[in-house]
Amino acid sequence: MNNNDILKKLRVAHKLRDDDIIKILKLVDFRVSKSELSAFFRREDHPNYVACGDQILRNFLNGLIIHLRGPMPPKKAKKEFDKNKGSNKKTTHSKKREQ
Repeated sequence: MNNNDILKKLRVAHKLRDDDIIKILKLVDFRVSKSELSAFFRREDHPNYVACGDQILRNFLNGLIIHLRGPMPPKKAKKEFDKNKGSNKKTTHSKKREQ
């Protein structure tokens, strides 16, 4: 199975049209035209067939993750969460000492 087959199967599984795939690739700042995209979905014996490279498939998968899950939250939020989590532990220890 090559990258073109994987791209085709993902397109069918997620019911994506060419416009949807182009928008997904734009989420990761990767530009591709409709004609370039359609060349990936042609049969291998077609004269305009183009093999899908690793870079295109990788960017599509990263864009698909953003499309399905949403953008990754900023790392500051995680640090603040860890600080709050740590402060809660201190209050529980101080309560035990009071008893």
